[in-house]
This record gives sequence, structure tokens and C-alpha cells, in this order.
Amino acid sequence: MSDAFELPRIPEEHEADDHFDKLREECGVMAIYNHPDAARLTYWGLYSLQHRGQESGGIATADGEEILDLKGMGLVSEIFTDPVLAGLPGHLAIGHTRYSTTGDSALLNAQPIKVESTKGLIAIAHNGNLVNLGTARERLERDGAIFQTTSDSEIIVQLIAHSKHSTLVDCIADSLGQVDGAFSIVMMTRNRIFAARDPHGFRPLSMGRIPGEDGAPDTFVFASETCAFDLLHAKYERDVEPGELVMVSEDGVTSRYFNKDVQESSCIFEHVYFARPDSKIFGRWVQKSRDEMGRQLARESAVPADVIVPVPDSGVTAAIGYASESGIPFNFGLIRNHYVGRTFIQPEQRVRDFGVRMKLNPVRALLEGKRVILIDDSIIRGTTSRKIVRMVRAAGAAEVHMRISCPPTISPCFYGVDTPSAKDLIAANNSVEEIRQFIEADSLAYLSLEGVVHSCSVGDAKPVGYCTACYTGHYPTQWVDVEEILPATALV
Repeated sequence: MSDAFELPRIPEEHEADDHFDKLREECGVMAIYNHPDAARLTYWGLYSLQHRGQESGGIATADGEEILDLKGMGLVSEIFTDPVLAGLPGHLAIGHTRYSTTGDSALLNAQPIKVESTKGLIAIAHNGNLVNLGTARERLERDGAIFQTTSDSEIIVQLIAHSKHSTLVDCIADSLGQVDGAFSIVMMTRNRIFAARDPHGFRPLSMGRIPGEDGAPDTFVFASETCAFDLLHAKYERDVEPGELVMVSEDGVTSRYFNKDVQESSCIFEHVYFARPDSKIFGRWVQKSRDEMGRQLARESAVPADVIVPVPDSGVTAAIGYASESGIPFNFGLIRNHYVGRTFIQPEQRVRDFGVRMKLNPVRALLEGKRVILIDDSIIRGTTSRKIVRMVRAAGAAEVHMRISCPPTISPCFYGVDTPSAKDLIAANNSVEEIRQFIEADSLAYLSLEGVVHSCSVGDAKPVGYCTACYTGHYPTQWVDVEEILPATALV
């Protein structure tokens, strides 16, 4: 490593936590209309969306008269037991699984959020992040709004309550037109379900249908990802469009647009990392995109090797594509322990690399004496990549080459992803060669920006407009936190 190279210091207490070196998932939302066991279907759907947030979960149900809700910290399976679900009757339900991006990590901010307003009782579950939060909140507080939480999701409900329009659907459309940023939301009154996406379409939200039995009306389902539909035997109908508000009531499904005047900017990182490979988001299968990312990465940055090894689990699909394109054998040279949670008892912090070794273990028989290409979806701070490279070398690998199936992450996200500030992003402050030196790989290459956009659109009849701000620093909205973007030296 050259004397001139110096990585921005990562606090020691986080060095054994490999999850701190990954972008955090945002949230997952679910909604069910017209099913006698709506709470249980919502629970199953949230179980399928657990990868989108493991901090807290909640379900609210309505029976035409009341809205009941229950929220808790932890995993969905830990919060909702059979007796708990039995205490949530109703034919309508919305649900949420959360990782906090705005608002404290506390039960107070767990969702759905239920508010009694001048427009009636409303519950909301929100995936995303509002970027004009401060100005909207200040204006509402001047108008007499009293906030129950520090979550930005409550802003939308308060805007609805203070809207001057007469009908609820007009009030919702009015409120959504006043906020900026990312929001895929589901809302519920005592007898209606609403679903909406922000005009840019940052986060996914899909609609499905479960056919009614013996002539009974159909059940309508909304979810952040279509993988939730599979468990419910729901048929994917379509995506909720950017800027669209969908309402489901006893009169059926109705739709209106509250804003169609901005360019679509769906989050490309959903295809790179966040969404499950078996989901169809933004009208495209995630598996297809990731396989093509691996193939394109092999075309752009081939290197002689004996085995392709994914960093499980998020690097698996891209590694399969890389192996198919390159002709180099694929194998699981790293085995993940799926029974290790996000928190576990660690030895003293001086025992380096323990956190990664608890979760990953090398297969020496596959790695010893081999030239290994490691495939991962991203490098954020670099600490985890360095530990994995060291682990593979310690297992006897002759060479270790790191390949990343997306471009370097140089800017934080303000649209529902918990990204470190630019000063903590290794690619924002160092060249690819300096990063290679830091992670101690024999070579390092990223997928190009053109390559990742191609991979997420090739073969599509109607290409999606993607947000690539984390790779370019060019944001599709005006409201961003400049202090989070500028290097620390520029803030002095």
C-alpha cells in the first residue's frame, strides 16, 4: 500500500459489523382489501418482504367500524404470533416492515401510523424518504398540527388533515402533490385502501389480485415486491405508476394521477441489491437484471481465473452470469451461516474480522491454490471486502480478484436508503487502485455506469428511467442535504 493512501477512519466499534458496510434496506409495505383473514395475509406478505427491513414491523386492520393496529420491534415472525393475529380482525389490512431512514429507531416510529384527523381515522405505511421534510413540518406546525412521531410518514397524514379539499381522495392527492422525495405508500380508512407512488417512481409498488371463490368478490393486494404475491397465490396485475393514486372501495378500483410532470427516476439499486431476485419490479424481473450485470461485468473486466465465487447472498446471481459469460466454473467457495442475526455476542474488538467470520466461512477445498474471482454487489466503506479477501487468501487462494456488479458508490442516497455520508464512502475519496490496495485484492474492477443501465433495461419494450445518483452525484430532486454530499474538507 502506498504511503500516500489513507482511508477515512471508520470507528473501531463498527469494524466487526459487516452489515455496517452495506447499504441498509429501506422498508416494505403491504395492503389487503376484501379478505376475511386480512391480517394473516398481510403477515405472510411482510414475511416475504422481511429483507427490506428487520428493525420493526406492524399491521393495522379495519372492519368497517374501527382500525386496530399492533406494532413491535424485531422481525415479523417475532411480533406476530397466532394469538396476536387473531386479535386483528377485519377484511382490510395494511402492513409495514421497517428500517429507519428518517426518524429515530424506536417503537414510537414503527408503522403503520394511525391518526385521527378531521378527515376521519387514517392509517399509513410508507416506503421511502421525504426530502422537503423540514419546510413541510414547520408549515404544518404553524397551522396547529401536533405530531405524534418523528417519522416523515406522518407528514403526509397531517397534510391530508389540513387540506382544504372536500373529499378524502382529493385531500390525499393534494397532500401527495406537496411533498418531494421518495414515497410508495399504502393507506387505509375504515372501509377503503389507497396506494400511491411518488412522481419519480423511486420505490417499487405493485398491485395483485386473488380471485374470489364461488362467485365471491376478488381480493386486491398491494406490495413493495411481487415476491409477496407468490406466497398469497395472488396474480400480479400491474405496477402502481409514478404519480398515481389508486383507491379500492366497494365500488371497485379507481385511479387518478396527482403529478405526471416529472421524469421517471426509479432506483437502480433495487435491481442491483435491494429486491429479491424472484421479484418483478419496475416491470422487470430482478433475476434477469442481475444475471446480465454479471455477464456485462465479465465482458468489461475479464481476468484469467480458476473459479468464480459469489459473496453470498447478494452476489450469487451476478456471479452465475459472470461464470456463464466467461466460461470459468462457478462454485460456492464461501458458505453463509443463515442463523446469525444482525446482533450477536462478539469477542473483544481487538479480534479482527470476527464479525465476517461468524457469517461467512471459506471452503478450503475449493479455494486452495486457485485463482479466485470474488463477485459482490457493491463496496461501500471497504472494510467488509478487505476482510473477505483476507479470508479467501487465508484459505489458500493463489490470487484473489474482486469484481463489483455496479459502479463505485460515490454519493449518499436521500430517497429511502441509509447511506453513509460522502466522507465515509470509500469510492468518493479514493481511486479504484487505492481501493484495491486497501482491500488487498490482486485486481479490482467495477461494472460501468453504462453497463449497469444496459443490464437493467436490455430487452425491455419500454425502458425505465433510473436514478443513478449514488454513482453520479446527480440528483433528480432539488432538495438534498449538501453537507452530506460535500467532502469534509469542503465544509471547513
